[in-house]
Amino acid sequence: MPPTPQRDFSAFTIVVGAGPHGLAAAALLGRSGAPTVILERSDRVGASWAQRYDHLSLHTTPGTSKLPGLSVPRQAGPWVSRDDYVRYLESYVAHHRLDVRVTTPVQRIERAEPGSRARWLLHTPDGPVPTGAVVVATGRCHTPNLPRWPGRSTFTGTLLHSAHYRSPVPYRGQHVLVVGAGNSGTEIAGILAGAGAERVRIAVRTPPNILPRSSARWHAVGRLTEALPLGWRDRTSLLTQRLAVPDLTSRGLPRPRTGLYTRNVREGVNPVLDHGFVDAVRSGRVEPVAAVQAFDGPDVLLADGTRLRPDTVIAATGYQPNLHGLVGSLGVLDEAGLPLAVGARTNPEAVGLYFAGYTNPLTGVLRQAGIEARAIAQAFRRETARAALLTPHVGDRTADILRRGRPSG
Repeated sequence: MPPTPQRDFSAFTIVVGAGPHGLAAAALLGRSGAPTVILERSDRVGASWAQRYDHLSLHTTPGTSKLPGLSVPRQAGPWVSRDDYVRYLESYVAHHRLDVRVTTPVQRIERAEPGSRARWLLHTPDGPVPTGAVVVATGRCHTPNLPRWPGRSTFTGTLLHSAHYRSPVPYRGQHVLVVGAGNSGTEIAGILAGAGAERVRIAVRTPPNILPRSSARWHAVGRLTEALPLGWRDRTSLLTQRLAVPDLTSRGLPRPRTGLYTRNVREGVNPVLDHGFVDAVRSGRVEPVAAVQAFDGPDVLLADGTRLRPDTVIAATGYQPNLHGLVGSLGVLDEAGLPLAVGARTNPEAVGLYFAGYTNPLTGVLRQAGIEARAIAQAFRRETARAALLTPHVGDRTADILRRGRPSG
C-alpha cells in the first residue's frame, strides 16, 4: 500500500495502540483540534480482539460497548460477537478518519533531552519520534500470564494459555483441564463440554461471583450504586447471586464469601456472566476441582493432593499489561506494573504522558474507554492552552519517521 501524502506533524499527539481505548482517545483528541497519529504494533486495528477465541462475544450490551461518536450496528444483536466488534472498530477508524500507522511498534518511551521543546521520544524500529504528548493505550490484557508452576516444563500433555485457544474442535474426545474460573475459563469449559470433549474439569482457586448472562445490565446498577457503602453493595450482590444462581456446593463449587464489589476493588476482577457454565456444572459435564499446584510429567497435582492426567491444560489465567519495557524507567508504574495515574491524571514528573485502558471497572471496560478519552481530551485542551507543545522542526522530524509506518485501511 502506498504511503500517505506528506503531512505537517508540528503539533500532534501520538497514541500507542489501536484498540478501543486508543481509537476513542484519538477520535476525541481529533475533535478537540489536536492532530493525532496512532501507532500500532500489529498489522490491523483491534488485533487483540481479532486473536481471541472464535465463540467470544461481549459481556456488555451494545449501548455500553460503543465508543464515542458511533453506535454499534443494530444488526450485531444484543451480544456482539468477536468478529462483529472487530468490524465495528474498523468502521470507527473510517468514520472518524483516524490516522493509524500499523506495523509500527513503539519499543520504548523516554524523556526528551533538556532544552528540547519535545517532552517525549518514542523509540521505533525506524528511529526515535519526538512529540509533546503521548497516550499509552496498549491495554491491560497485553501479554498472556502463564504461571510458573513447579514442574511445568515436564508436562507431557498439551499446555496452552487461553490466548492461544481458538475453538473446541481440536479437543473432541480429550480430557481437558481448564485452569481459572473467570469469564474466559468458565465460557471455554462450558463450550468444550458441549462440543465433544470427553471430560472437562475446571481448576478453581477462588469461587467466582456468578450472575446470569441477562444481568449484564448490572453495569447500570453498578453506576447507580457507586456512591453507596461497599459493604451494602457486597451484601446486595451476594443476595442477588443466591436468588439467581443455584447452589453448586455439592458439585464442588461453593458460593463465594466475598462480594463482587470488594473483589473488584482488591483484585480488579469482574463477576462471571453465565454462558451455560452453571448448567454444565449441575449436570456434571464440567467438574470443578482444586487449584493447580504443580506438574509432574503427565500428571497435574492439585492443592488438595489429587493427581489428574489430562490430555490438555488450558490456562485461563489472565494477562499482564507488560509496561515495564515501554515506560518502566520513568517512575510512572506501581509495584504491580500498572500506571500510577490513568485518564486525565498524569504523574507530576511525566506531564504529557497519559494512560488509557488499565482499569477494569464494574461499570464496563468499553464504556470506560469513552470516559477516559473524554477526560484526556479535556486535559489536553487545558495543557495546549498554556503553551505550544512542539516546534515545527520537531514535527518535521517526526513526520519523516512516521511516514515509514504502513497506514491501515
